[in-house]
Amino acid sequence: MRRSGLLVWQILQKLKEMAVEGVSTMDLEVTAEKMMADAGAKPAFKGYYVPAAGEAFKFVLCTSVNSEIVHGMPNVKRILKEGDIVSIDTGVKLDGYYGDSAITVPIGEVSEETRKLIEVTRESLELAIDQVRPGNRLFDVCGTVEKHVRGNGFSIVREYVGHGIGTQLHEEPQVPNYVDRKNDNPRLKAGMVLAVEPMVNAGKAEAIVLKDKWTAVTKDGSNSAHFEHCIAVTENGPWVLTRP
Repeated sequence: MRRSGLLVWQILQKLKEMAVEGVSTMDLEVTAEKMMADAGAKPAFKGYYVPAAGEAFKFVLCTSVNSEIVHGMPNVKRILKEGDIVSIDTGVKLDGYYGDSAITVPIGEVSEETRKLIEVTRESLELAIDQVRPGNRLFDVCGTVEKHVRGNGFSIVREYVGHGIGTQLHEEPQVPNYVDRKNDNPRLKAGMVLAVEPMVNAGKAEAIVLKDKWTAVTKDGSNSAHFEHCIAVTENGPWVLTRP
């Protein structure tokens, strides 16, 4: 999983450099797919069947721009421009194990509110990572994201959550970015790996899915940011597998 995680990190670093005004989201897709192939890895997303959509996803990346929360599809006509933000989410399968990570990249100068949205989302993930320790509960992770996001005046997407990860892309437990009392609150144990992924809206929390059956957007049209890391629970504390 460490090798998978580092490959995902390398891909996202390359895409972060590429994500400038005038580049299309399909340009990012083409680069990512080549990097995966060159590394002998399989894309985690391409070919992944989702019953709600009624079909398999067709791309190696999710590229979600501005009000798009998650599952935005690369498109040669979607040209990034000054003031945009783009969430780039990707995963790979290498030697039987998965890695999964996401970043949100500002394109040129963005508004102060948007800059704060990105920072608070990133900070909420870092704070949550520190809770991924043996003996802590799942709600310690979820509640940390919720407290930081709400404390800064933003809202948390409830329809989409993080997850366990390993030999499957999505494993138990689900990892919401809020405390969901209807769900179990398992104690974290060494050897578990969680994909924690705050999805945070500048406006209200409500999300809707577009007619393409994939792209989730904010109902009020406000911007949304997304960060994700895979974190292993170890006796020595959290080990982020998707960065050096």
